[in-house]
Amino acid sequence: MPALPASGDVERVFREEYGRSVAVLVRVLGDIDLAEEAVQDAFTTALERWPDTGLPPSPAGWIITTARNRAIDRIRREASRADRHVQAALLHTRDRPAEEGPVHDDRLRLIFTCCHPSLATPAQVALTLRLLGGLTTPEIAHAFLVPEPTLAQRIVRAKGKIRDARIPYRIPYEADLPDRLQAVTGVVYLIFNEGYAASSGETLIRADLCAEAVRLGRLLAELMPHEPEVLGLLALMLLTESRRPARTGADGGLVLLADQDRGLWDRALIDEGQSLVRRCLRRNQPGPYQIQAAISAVHSDAPTAAATDWRQILRLYDQLLALDPSGVVALNRAVALAETEGPAAALAVVEGLGLTRYHLFHAVRADLLRRLGRNAESVAAYEEALARTENGPERDFLGQRLRAGSA
Repeated sequence: MPALPASGDVERVFREEYGRSVAVLVRVLGDIDLAEEAVQDAFTTALERWPDTGLPPSPAGWIITTARNRAIDRIRREASRADRHVQAALLHTRDRPAEEGPVHDDRLRLIFTCCHPSLATPAQVALTLRLLGGLTTPEIAHAFLVPEPTLAQRIVRAKGKIRDARIPYRIPYEADLPDRLQAVTGVVYLIFNEGYAASSGETLIRADLCAEAVRLGRLLAELMPHEPEVLGLLALMLLTESRRPARTGADGGLVLLADQDRGLWDRALIDEGQSLVRRCLRRNQPGPYQIQAAISAVHSDAPTAAATDWRQILRLYDQLLALDPSGVVALNRAVALAETEGPAAALAVVEGLGLTRYHLFHAVRADLLRRLGRNAESVAAYEEALARTENGPERDFLGQRLRAGSA
């Protein structure tokens, strides 16, 4: 008799299939809240049944079918519901031909739908991260560097705007795609970042989110092959993903870029990413994703950490900062500045950034103070960084640095 699934199996399926399930149900139902509730009910049922019955042959199909049935049951129960005609539509969904249009993937279609211009960009991104990535409110708030209540209100308001304005759940027309591109690429990149550096949990990396973001990036590149920023985003994700095998040790602990075994880097992904960077360079329409991809390409060119061309990286960060004058970009530039001009010059920049909610701000500041021999201040900064991250491997790494500085 095969082993019965534990709750961890349901959690894994949730991480892998939540976004697709919600996307399918939103397309069928035309109602975000109803789709989310139906999918959540289906996973609750799975948690109750699968430990006794075993995993179904197609867990994703089981979730979608169960969620659809839950939605039908709810609509039947709520006799006063104004849109009871949805019930008939649900009962005949399988017989309906697929909607025609430029976006055929349900998840990518939902991203474009939620990135409607009537919604503010932060609300677009927050809502689609919630729906597509299955990310919790704390995880998304961490990505935005905003308080959880603020983020929660953004999501509630975005849902209300879609409902009250009767924004249609349809495939966008070709002419609508470019106007929504910035928000869409922002969503895909934030999904990737949450996968590559999980904001919470006991693993540093969520490979399922990395894979989903790369998949969506490839679909975007097929859909809009002449958009340089789409190619730049895909290149950036591929080049970053190429380092994932070396980013953690055998014990799952964090390994800094300078200490990684570069022989473990995925050369096929590097070659593909660098080829995309060269295509972007030929277009000569630089944008933030393209420049970040170029920075990653410089890192991937270096056979050793010592051989890294930090001056070229610093020049690229100067260009990036001109296009995106954000605190996070300035912080990353300061890391390159420390390698070219020394930790004192970098610390002078970092001290003026004020990214006090961002744990990496405190971690970078702590490292610069350590390199300058200001150990007591470094320890205090490591303590601040440790207090602001909920990721297990990051906490372990920062704890090691903290103990070393206190010794």
